[in-house]
Amino acid sequence: MTATLLTAADRQTLTIGRAARELGIKRSEFDLAVHLGRIRTVPDEGGGGRRVAAEEIERLRRQEGFPDALTAAVRTVGTTEGAALMGIAPTRFTRLARAGLLVPVRFYLNRYRAVVWHYLAEELSQFAAEEANAPLLKGRTLPPDLLARLREGVDLRARNWRGRHGGFLRRQAGDHPWERAGAVAALLDPVQIAEIVPDPYERAHLYRFRPGPPVHGAPGSPTVLLAERLMTADDPHEIGWLRYDLTVAMDEARDLRPAPRPAPKPPAAAPRDTKPLRAEARETEPRGVELGVTEPQGVEAGVNEPQGVRAGQMEPRGVEQRDPEAAPTPQPPRERGLLGRLLRRGQ
Repeated sequence: MTATLLTAADRQTLTIGRAARELGIKRSEFDLAVHLGRIRTVPDEGGGGRRVAAEEIERLRRQEGFPDALTAAVRTVGTTEGAALMGIAPTRFTRLARAGLLVPVRFYLNRYRAVVWHYLAEELSQFAAEEANAPLLKGRTLPPDLLARLREGVDLRARNWRGRHGGFLRRQAGDHPWERAGAVAALLDPVQIAEIVPDPYERAHLYRFRPGPPVHGAPGSPTVLLAERLMTADDPHEIGWLRYDLTVAMDEARDLRPAPRPAPKPPAAAPRDTKPLRAEARETEPRGVELGVTEPQGVEAGVNEPQGVRAGQMEPRGVEQRDPEAAPTPQPPRERGLLGRLLRRGQ
């Protein structure tokens, strides 16, 4: 595959697929080169993923041995091919990898859903070329301390892969505080994250930047579930370091950009107390008159009504209204006895 010339429209940034074609390598090789930090990418301003600057393409082209050197740097091999490259048996290769001496760079699941680890061929060749590692490759048996650890069931392949993958996630995060915190949280169990980030709004914001496992599959599928298990730290020392890193990253994220949260609700208005108004209304009423009762005509406020007449009632017709303060009309004395009765009859 030959590289093409960049047009004027592509002088700024290129998509990942276009950049791989410009470099003359496969898409899987390009992704691994980005993962290893050999190719720098930039975020897409339109939110469409990562892109590659045109200057980065020119920098890679100017390197010595391009493109064969770049292709050799991202070549990966499995257990069988790696053992042959190092001149040892596959069983010894597996023991060295389980002991943490050989670090895998990627994995995939075969049709039996078994994890298949891949290693950088360049790193295996360097390990075999060092004289200090000759006893591990040519000796009849491995060192006793190493054998004791293997008998205990130690397997550091997943942990070493997580360490390498975590470095890749941190590089991708750059200087963004919440993305750096999300890169650390990607390797921790949700229970551990909840203990470190108890605030639900901060935790929800953190999960927006928490990358998932580097596999393709439907959520909840066996492939994704197994990949999530491999990506989650299970060693106590590893968990301790990740918890500390997440605590520091969250402190920096809070200081630089707090997590969004709903606006506080305005306080409810206190109910209006009408009792003072009622008391004030009573004070303004004239004495002896109830609130809401109309005074009878002809009776001034503050003057007592004549006895026998209620407030608001009209006097019967034909009854002369009398002044209660006027003196009563004198009546002639009445005669008693028989004479009195005769006189009254005569009237």
